[in-house]
Amino acid sequence: MIDQIRSLFVGNETLPFDVEKLSDQDNLYDAGMTSFASVQIMLAIEEQFDIEFPEEMLTRRTFASLANIADAVSKLTKEAA
Repeated sequence: MIDQIRSLFVGNETLPFDVEKLSDQDNLYDAGMTSFASVQIMLAIEEQFDIEFPEEMLTRRTFASLANIADAVSKLTKEAA
């Protein structure tokens, strides 16, 4: 799942960093991700996994790292099943 999420970052031109050089736990905001970029990533993830992030998950912490995002997506896909 993290590889699928990472590939969505690779295709996002608004990110000022190479996601391939980051570990799954690196802070994406420290690397330069903006709130605008996080919204774009969120929308791409929702489309890719056919999920919708509930309001309580729309936090900086949820999108702070690839591992956090994968954890949230995993929870949402299990709920949808």
